[in-house]
Amino acid sequence: MTKKAVFILLAVMAAAGCKHGKDTPAESPVVRVFDKYLYPANLDNVIPDNISKSDSIVLANDYIDKWVRKQLLLRRAELNLTEEEKNVDEQLENYRSSLLIFKYEQSLIKQKLDTIIGIVEIEKYYNDNPANFLLNENLVKAVFVKVPRKAPNIWELRRLYRSEDEEDLKKLEAYTFQHAEKYEYYNDDWVNFAEIEKELPYRIDNPQNLLRYRKNYEVKDSTYYYFVDLKDFRLIGSVAPLSYVMEDIRTIIANKRKIQLINKLESNIYNDALNKGYFTIY
Repeated sequence: MTKKAVFILLAVMAAAGCKHGKDTPAESPVVRVFDKYLYPANLDNVIPDNISKSDSIVLANDYIDKWVRKQLLLRRAELNLTEEEKNVDEQLENYRSSLLIFKYEQSLIKQKLDTIIGIVEIEKYYNDNPANFLLNENLVKAVFVKVPRKAPNIWELRRLYRSEDEEDLKKLEAYTFQHAEKYEYYNDDWVNFAEIEKELPYRIDNPQNLLRYRKNYEVKDSTYYYFVDLKDFRLIGSVAPLSYVMEDIRTIIANKRKIQLINKLESNIYNDALNKGYFTIY
């Protein structure tokens, strides 16, 4: 162990002693930068309980290094900035005020905000604001299968992946489990068609035309067959399906409620103070 490591370890142990409430004599500093000192007690909150000595040394060294760099930069700033530039009292007070108000508002939101957002309210917002939900991507519900060209019974796979029958779906799942390189069932949730496109070996020149006029799409390369069954689609520029944007709408409504709650709070505080003569505008 190096001399520096031993020194740091002693500082760490001293800090640990403080945690257990032992009476200690006046501490010797760990490090000095100009007229600023760092003491073992300052490391108290940096070093968790029940960690090894080696980990304690690593944490202490890292903290000390950052503290030294910070003090050096601070000293350089104080030497090079004008008195006007160093006067940050107003900024500090503004930051303190903003932080206190923010914490109070968050506490109020936690206590009073109604977080239950029903489907009726979501549907109303969706129907009232269709222009807010225009798609910038093509969405599909689809089945995608990628199988090696040497896979058996490709003709049966072609029938299964296009079928709407529940039993055929089970057979498709069993087949793909055994033979497919990749199988994706996107019939329950909308997915960006680009997610399927990137799995295909060749670029589709006009995806929108494909979605408009083709229900099934098959392509192959030297190694694999690729099968896509398109169950439904929504094109770029059309209104997104409600299910696709439902969580976005829920977030929008929740944020609107927060803003309304904060505005109501500010108005109530203002009007109460006005009625009680707590402030005067000259």
